[in-house]
Amino acid sequence: MSTFTSSLAAPQSGRPGVALVSISRLQSLCETVAPRYAERARFFSVREGYGAAVTALQAYVDAGAVDVVLAAGSNGAYLRDNLNVPVVMVKVNGFDVLSAITRATTTWPGAQIGLMLHETISHELADLSAWLKVGLKQRAYRSIDEVRLAVANLAAEGCSVIIGPGMACDVAQQAGLASVFLYSLGAVEEAFERSVELARVSRQKEAKRERLNTIVGHLRDGVAAFDEAGQLEAVNPAMLDLLGFDAPKDLLLAGRERDVAAQVSQAVGPLLREMLEQGQPIDERVEQIGGRALIVNCVPVVEQGVRSGAVVTLQDALVAQRIDRSLRTSQRPKHLVARHQLDDLVGASAALERVRRLARAGAAHDATVLLTGESGTGKELVAQGIHNASRRRGNPFVAFNCAALPEGLIESELFGHEEGAFTGARRGGKPGLFEIAHTGTIFLDEIGEMPAALQSRLLRVLQEREVMKLGAGRATPVDVRVIAATHRDLHTLVEQGVFRADLYFRLNLLQIELPPLRARRGDVAQLARHLLSRGALQYGLSDAALDRVLAFLAPLFDGYAWPGNVRELENLLARAAIYLGDATMATAARPVDRAAAQGGEDWQAVFPEFGRMARAGAADLVQRDPRSIANPASARATPTRDEVMRALDEAGGNRAAASRALGIGRTTLWRLMKG
Repeated sequence: MSTFTSSLAAPQSGRPGVALVSISRLQSLCETVAPRYAERARFFSVREGYGAAVTALQAYVDAGAVDVVLAAGSNGAYLRDNLNVPVVMVKVNGFDVLSAITRATTTWPGAQIGLMLHETISHELADLSAWLKVGLKQRAYRSIDEVRLAVANLAAEGCSVIIGPGMACDVAQQAGLASVFLYSLGAVEEAFERSVELARVSRQKEAKRERLNTIVGHLRDGVAAFDEAGQLEAVNPAMLDLLGFDAPKDLLLAGRERDVAAQVSQAVGPLLREMLEQGQPIDERVEQIGGRALIVNCVPVVEQGVRSGAVVTLQDALVAQRIDRSLRTSQRPKHLVARHQLDDLVGASAALERVRRLARAGAAHDATVLLTGESGTGKELVAQGIHNASRRRGNPFVAFNCAALPEGLIESELFGHEEGAFTGARRGGKPGLFEIAHTGTIFLDEIGEMPAALQSRLLRVLQEREVMKLGAGRATPVDVRVIAATHRDLHTLVEQGVFRADLYFRLNLLQIELPPLRARRGDVAQLARHLLSRGALQYGLSDAALDRVLAFLAPLFDGYAWPGNVRELENLLARAAIYLGDATMATAARPVDRAAAQGGEDWQAVFPEFGRMARAGAADLVQRDPRSIANPASARATPTRDEVMRALDEAGGNRAAASRALGIGRTTLWRLMKG
């Protein structure tokens, strides 16, 4: 018939495939019913039974051409146990049995009848035999050999008519007995309906499974799906590779699914049992499996509120680390770059050479560095130089001033926060500066100003190399090199109980003290020329104007105390470039070039450093020659409160430095401040 085919055909996406298996009279009924379902399914006729049928069907099943097998009796039971596709059985109901008995008694009145049923006899029918006035004997069978034996026994007991499946009818006829075929057209139609619908659903499920396997097969993460009973339903090659299987794709292609399922279940079975026992999914846990560090996830599959299985995923921890580094690199702000090198330190003094030498030694290692020195001595420049001279160059350099924000904001900035951690927290959370600096360097300026409550959190980060966001439930590992800086004496702060001793000793591993500018006066002129040349374009300075500015400021290079250090020098150079850069201003300045310290009140207001230097010189003269007190002209005048406040501002609030710049004692400074 056109609806049947005996050749191996490739699966078609439109119609599912149904194999009709019969070695006797059932085949004719199937051929009668099949045309009605030709538009819904493709049918394959197999006229063999048991082992021969399994062999014939396996080729169809492997090719994906057959989705469901339709069979009956012991043959169907055998196929169900030996095929991995659904087998629909043609079922005999009570009406089929009564109809067959009626036909037998009508055709052969008074004859003894033998009824052959698969697996079990009908006790209800035995009770009705007397009421039906029929001589009926029943036998059950499970194999073709039992069919032959049962027919022989029934014949020996006087049965001349056999009711049963096609095999029983064939054996009865061979023995000279009459027979009635048990299966009705209605039973076959009902089996066809179930087979076609089941084949359609199976084809849909198979299409979804293949689509899912295609998607999962391209994932780098290992994925394994299990059903409610813990049986493996799907696994991708990445999972087999992570578990250490040899040639995982070859295993699947070779049809060794059972071996694969057993090994996968053995490897991840403990995770499934743990999830079931605790009732909680396993989320991103690091496990050692097969000698590899793997990130494990195990979650239940819930369908319509009922757990129907579980999914286990594995990820190589090394791959996860590379992805994490890549993500952090791509998400970090582009401006977190160290611009300066150690060679940017201008000067040839012994003190500066010592800083360069210690900085290069520190850059060769990942140890924490503590930079000390007065404000404005270039601590951040040295920190950037150490970073760029280390193996971490190219990775982020994050600078943070510990004195710039209130305590609550410092904690959020350094360690980050989760969404909803506090009122006003950024949606989606925010990474802290330690996370942003991952694989790079974080520079903590003014570390001596860090609030006491946060010092313990910083100590933990330095010890454990992990940060805990505000509102988070677990810590995030970080790989960060820490460089701290302060203008304060941390040892004194420790003695005063203001700074934690354990944090101080953790920070004070490699200490580099930056000299003040007055301690390397031989570098000032060279440094001034370098700084002014760098800003020449900004201020429109010609070479002649640049030389003119430097000549005007030359007296300060050797005689001024520079309480604000390099920062003060930069400000002074910028001011001089603005006022003395053009020719008009330069002409006005000439009469007071060398007398700026004694006269020229307007220029004295613009460049008060000359006055401070003169007063400091007079104070020094008084100390060396007390007779100068008799000469008021040679003694310095007491500074005004405005001069005191300006000196304090230029010294960054350092009272000792301001006192030295003004040439007065700290007590006098304090008195003038209170005014």
